[in-house]
Amino acid sequence: MHEGTTACSSAVGGVAAQISLEVSCPGAVKPTEALDMTCKVSGASLTDSTNMYAVLWVRHAEGKHHEWLGVIRHNGVTTYAESLQGRITITRDTNKGEVYVKLTEVKPDESGTYYCAKHT
Repeated sequence: MHEGTTACSSAVGGVAAQISLEVSCPGAVKPTEALDMTCKVSGASLTDSTNMYAVLWVRHAEGKHHEWLGVIRHNGVTTYAESLQGRITITRDTNKGEVYVKLTEVKPDESGTYYCAKHT
């Protein structure tokens, strides 16, 4: 099951989240710059496979289907969309309960709303 709440969008990206995932957005990002986003998780441990199996990232551009970007599992293993290999990194700080995504060399066609969601 995938869950998400409110979205935050910008010229190139934004983020949204759920369980009690608090989001931070960078605002507008220029092409070729890096996009950094954070999901702050409350109410569940990032290492708890029962309540928080994984945190995933999705992008939605107006008029297009949602695009899966990548995931970090409860054990720290990451998987990324093949189209973003070499440009995307998902990390976490389990002490802070935060999940981070960095997308480098952002392209104009990557504008949209970026979502962070839990996978249980």
